[in-house]
Amino acid sequence: MSNSSHEVIVLKSTKRLLIAALLCAACIPACAAPDDPNKGGTTAPSPSPSATVKPATATPTASPTPTATPTPTPTPTPTPEPPKPTPTPIVSPSNALSNPTAADLKPINWYYMKKKKGEVPGFPGEVKGLLPDQKAVWVGEGKKIYLTIDVGGELLDYNKLLKALRDNEVKATFFITGYNLKNNPDYVKLLLQEGHMIGNHSITHKDYTTLSDEAVKKEIQDFESMYKSITGQDVPKLFRFPYGTFSKHLLSLMTNLGYTSYFWSTAMKDWEPRANGAEDPYNDIIGNLHDGNIILMHHASKENIDAMDRILKQIKKEGYEFAQIAELHPKP
Repeated sequence: MSNSSHEVIVLKSTKRLLIAALLCAACIPACAAPDDPNKGGTTAPSPSPSATVKPATATPTASPTPTATPTPTPTPTPTPEPPKPTPTPIVSPSNALSNPTAADLKPINWYYMKKKKGEVPGFPGEVKGLLPDQKAVWVGEGKKIYLTIDVGGELLDYNKLLKALRDNEVKATFFITGYNLKNNPDYVKLLLQEGHMIGNHSITHKDYTTLSDEAVKKEIQDFESMYKSITGQDVPKLFRFPYGTFSKHLLSLMTNLGYTSYFWSTAMKDWEPRANGAEDPYNDIIGNLHDGNIILMHHASKENIDAMDRILKQIKKEGYEFAQIAELHPKP
């Protein structure tokens, strides 16, 4: 083949390659465009690295307006679920309950040392060393009076007593013994109906410092069962020691059973006839009024019942208000 013929063939081949290249360049923009997002398509793959021709109508990408970069919120570490409340006892028993010493078992007789009217009396020195699991209350705070009535003997004229409370709009707490609870179920229901509270004053009214722990527990449980069978309710966890005789060990035991022990800051020898009739309880109580005063009166005193209306009126006249003892809680 001559050189001229060879050149013609090369020129024709080159022409064909140029035409093919131009046709391919014209179709690249359409093939590389992404699918319409409104049609649910997926983004097309990027053009092959070997393609160097750019779309004829390429639009420059606008730079986005800078915005503040939000601070990433750290993922909180899950807080472990708190343990469920432990049933009573609320606090761990102290040595006085788990391994009592002679000092823990020592009987203590409750008393108060009267001061001038308006001043809070003094109390047994042992109360200064009570622990959190020896829950006891003997005085409140503020210009409030807490009336408590122990029901360990005869009921006497309870209608007159309740009328005085009703007429003066006073609610009291009645600490009742088990035998009075059993023998007077209608009276118990009447107290609750009129808005008064009932506390546990033991089954037998024995000196608890002479009983074993098991005997004490049985007394408490028997009282609770009897109260619920009469009222259909659980007894409030209010306890008063018979004779006001207790020990640190017994306070721990009562706390362990879910109770707070309530003492008093005013009382009198009202389980015996009073020499001056109703004047004596009136003078005893009004002469010892003080902030947070917890008053103890016995139901089995005719003089107390006769003086009740006058006492309540005078207490209010002196600017005090009445409250329920259950509002009081041991100091930490």
